[in-house]
Amino acid sequence: MRSLFILIFGLTIQFTNAQRVTQQRIDSIVENGIRNGAFPGAQVFLKKGNQILVDKAYGFHTYDSITPVSSSDLYDLASITKVVGSTLALMKLYDDGRLNLDIPFSSYFPDWKRHPKKSKLTVRELLAHQGGVVPYIVYLNKITKKNQQLKSRWVSNKRSEKYPTKAYEGVFIHQKFKSYVYRKARKSKHSDKIYRYSGLTFLMIPEVVERLSGKDFETYLNQNFFEQLGASKLLFNPAGKVSIERVVPTEQDSLFRKTLIRGWVHDENAALLGGVSGNAGLFANTQSLLPVLEMLLNGGEYQGQKFLEASTVETFTQIQFKENHNRRGLGFDKPMIGNDSLSFEDSYPSPLADQSGYGHSGFTGTFFWVDPPTE
Repeated sequence: MRSLFILIFGLTIQFTNAQRVTQQRIDSIVENGIRNGAFPGAQVFLKKGNQILVDKAYGFHTYDSITPVSSSDLYDLASITKVVGSTLALMKLYDDGRLNLDIPFSSYFPDWKRHPKKSKLTVRELLAHQGGVVPYIVYLNKITKKNQQLKSRWVSNKRSEKYPTKAYEGVFIHQKFKSYVYRKARKSKHSDKIYRYSGLTFLMIPEVVERLSGKDFETYLNQNFFEQLGASKLLFNPAGKVSIERVVPTEQDSLFRKTLIRGWVHDENAALLGGVSGNAGLFANTQSLLPVLEMLLNGGEYQGQKFLEASTVETFTQIQFKENHNRRGLGFDKPMIGNDSLSFEDSYPSPLADQSGYGHSGFTGTFFWVDPPTE
């Protein structure tokens, strides 16, 4: 039977037989996490075959226990955007013959041709985190002073032709900042081709998608996937698009926006790019993620409509560099190599997860996992 598990905010559970996975057991795990302050609330969805085992909201938006979590509430997906956004778009481009996984990424992003090592990294190596690229660059440092005030050269409190990118209410970023982001990424330190998780390349994916498709990243995803899948609550920048009361806050930001972040992307790099990025930026609830993941689980089809070739889904969800002790697929995370022989503590996501499974987690506590057909 096929298994599909979506968690928004805060825990990982062990997969097991449907008969043993009960609402009571899941309730116990989640409520224990809430009781111990691990997270204030959560949404959990668990489906096996055609049977929905769990579809429930728990707890509250924040630790003050004022606003209960509803199943329709949106969470910041953080790095799940790398899969449901960037990887999904690249899968479509690959499907259409516009993307070659085994030629240099610099063929699609020419700025990297100016770096002796990065110019040779293939799309496959970068999507599988096999390129030795640094994990992250804190771009926020560029626009803030030592006293944490924002630099007027880079930030304005009003939108204009010079400051077109909205990072938050009353925070608009200079038009040249994106070029700085790309330049800094190109010049960043680079090690040998080793397995090293990095979100840096995903900052460039929207630019690649636009160059190859002629459509901006958000429009491309909406038209090719989200709208047709009925994933109406899977979106960027929900502030202004949905009732802000139905978006779960992420944190009290004391450095940049200096307020409780709600409806705006938590990740500062994504925020500085206007909230639409390839590394973070998407918001959703479990119900909006479900059709995307079921489409992947069904080999690229959903409710009789084909979105991707089954061979494309298989290519992207397979381990790419097992010989390098790298468990990753293309964009997707995979079980640990030799996972079934590991303890529950050492395994990922569980020793019972099938090796064909795939998923991803997000810094904000989000997680999904798809476990394809097993006996």
